[in-house]
Amino acid sequence: MALLISRHFPLHFSSSFAAAARRRSIDSLRIVSMAESSKAGHRYTNRLASEQSPYLLQHAHNPVDREERPDVDKVYMTYVQALYGGGGWPLSVFLSPDLKPLMGGTYFPPDDNYGRPGFKTVLRKVKEAWESKREMLENGGTLAMEQLSKALSATARSLKLPDDVTQDSVKLCSEQLSRRYDPKFGGFGSAPKFPRPVELCLLLYESKKLREKGRESESNKDIDMVLHTLQCMARGGVHDHVGGGFHRYSVDECWHVPHFEKMLYDQGQLANVYLDAFTITKDVFYASVARDILDYVKRDMTGDDGQIFSAEDADSAETEDVSIKKEGAFYVWTSDEVDEVLGDQTELFKVHYYIKASGNCDLSRLSDPHHEFRGKNALFEKKDLSFRSSKLGMSIDNYAHILGLCRKKVFDARCLRPRPHLDDKVIVSWNGLAISSFARASKILKAESKETKYHFPVVGCNICMNVVAKLNGWLGQLNCKPLRQDEVFLDKEGGGYFNTPGDDPYVLLRVKEDYDGAEPSGNSVSAINLIRLSSMLTGELSKYYRQNAEHLLVVFENLLKEQSIAVPLMCCAADMLVVPSWRQVVIVGDKMSMEFNEMVATVHASYDPSTTVIQIDPRNREDMEFWENHNENIFQMAKSSAANKAAVSHRDSERSERGSGAEQSEAASERSRKGVGEERSGATPEGRLSGAAPERRIEDSKFLGFSVSTFLSF
Repeated sequence: MALLISRHFPLHFSSSFAAAARRRSIDSLRIVSMAESSKAGHRYTNRLASEQSPYLLQHAHNPVDREERPDVDKVYMTYVQALYGGGGWPLSVFLSPDLKPLMGGTYFPPDDNYGRPGFKTVLRKVKEAWESKREMLENGGTLAMEQLSKALSATARSLKLPDDVTQDSVKLCSEQLSRRYDPKFGGFGSAPKFPRPVELCLLLYESKKLREKGRESESNKDIDMVLHTLQCMARGGVHDHVGGGFHRYSVDECWHVPHFEKMLYDQGQLANVYLDAFTITKDVFYASVARDILDYVKRDMTGDDGQIFSAEDADSAETEDVSIKKEGAFYVWTSDEVDEVLGDQTELFKVHYYIKASGNCDLSRLSDPHHEFRGKNALFEKKDLSFRSSKLGMSIDNYAHILGLCRKKVFDARCLRPRPHLDDKVIVSWNGLAISSFARASKILKAESKETKYHFPVVGCNICMNVVAKLNGWLGQLNCKPLRQDEVFLDKEGGGYFNTPGDDPYVLLRVKEDYDGAEPSGNSVSAINLIRLSSMLTGELSKYYRQNAEHLLVVFENLLKEQSIAVPLMCCAADMLVVPSWRQVVIVGDKMSMEFNEMVATVHASYDPSTTVIQIDPRNREDMEFWENHNENIFQMAKSSAANKAAVSHRDSERSERGSGAEQSEAASERSRKGVGEERSGATPEGRLSGAAPERRIEDSKFLGFSVSTFLSF
């Protein structure tokens, strides 16, 4: 059996892997295809459709989507990575009838080319080896699975994480990132450059920690790396300046020419990092980039029912002939095309975005090594707004206004082009990443001035607010041990969480995901969630969550010590175990009131990863019962606030009956009483803010990549 896992042929999943597995007793090798994106209700064909062999033709329409079966993909991708030290898609793995991998690789061209054997040659070689060396191949596959199972099912050697790991993991990771930092173009490492938001999150986390210790210069170093990277990415071609959002990665070191695919998980995480940068710097540049990302998501990736789709392809047709597609055709421009769209305003736009008659994909030898974009331009800002506007003797506001009008014209012209294929799968964990950024933006950007305030349409605001509102219903589930997550995924003996339930006999490995890559790993996010839950609660439940978190981290102790750069988010979790004091901001009142939401916006206007925001409606019985049982201090605070509000409402009613003189006297008395309350606890009639200072923290989380998304403190 050959398992083909591909990014390039969007096809519908029809249980072909499971069907092939059920036929495993047939003594032959079979092909099962796996593709990255699908379109429900449509029948697609891949290049096997042009073959003559019935053996190949039967698989022209039935590959398995790697995102619909990440469990299958993980098993065989792990095998190829272990075999060759790297992997990628398309992935081809040849399996025995009982699904053991025999050999594999990544891309094989159709025919022998570029010094690589063609797929037909590979098939012949596999067939010959199967016929002449079958026993050796099968023994090798069995041994490979045994070794991988042992390596990927790491267990904790104790229940306690050593002090040096909790104290040093963040520092070790930041030092490794610093060594790989590109001071010229930002980012870490060389080309190709991928946005990896978890790296930036760790540096922001450490920066805040260092600043609180008075180590300003070290803190500023971390901040500078993050901000420079975010600026370079936003000005680069990896950012879609016309339509918003970010492409998957840059093929060069300067973020100029991207691989033009757009992934939802990138949009959600990058929006959050730009929001973090805005809360730290108060620079509207970062707010505008976050807004730009979310505008794109809600316009182009959101369905009628509020679901958010997973990706847009890199390729699209240059003309109405959709059979001929090219990378980036939807996004790149010739100089003449821009002239035709903009007319008299073309010069300002072309200078700003480095558009040339010969094409601009020449900033690096890596930008366009095969000259695919000769004469084409990927929009790129070599200089910022202030530099360009000063060169023209214009105010920044006027320059930005004209540039915005030009972008709108280019956007309208681009909308007439054939669009890239939209992968309309709805992946819940990716939706969680996006929804958290919508939810945060609705609060953080609410604090902006009226001129720049971000307004969400119904489709954006209602989605995130409805999800957040349902948090009330989840509180009761925190009452029970074990959690549903523990029942399904927890390794009760060895610690940590597997990425699958283990109930599918055709999936040969259960993996404990340990890499914070394009997406944060489920174990990293779970560790943070458990620690945060523990900090919010008291008693046995708090102890239970903390023990589970520490047991999880012990599983990955060696990784935290030796390869911390692979797990930035897990490093933050390890550090959180020993945070000397968690700040908790408790807001009590009617969650739908304007005053309450203004208070929430104020709290979220500052960056502080050691703060948890807790919102309580004292009229909600489940809320109050939960806090009464699990944190008496929070319960009494909410109860007191509710009583104070009731008293204020009663006095307001009495004043209306007594008349204006009595009303003025009572109002003065009430102002005096409220002033004392505000000094003590920040009380307002509609909400009570408890804490030393306005702090904010929202935990946007993905449970294990298992299609569960939860907000813990929004």
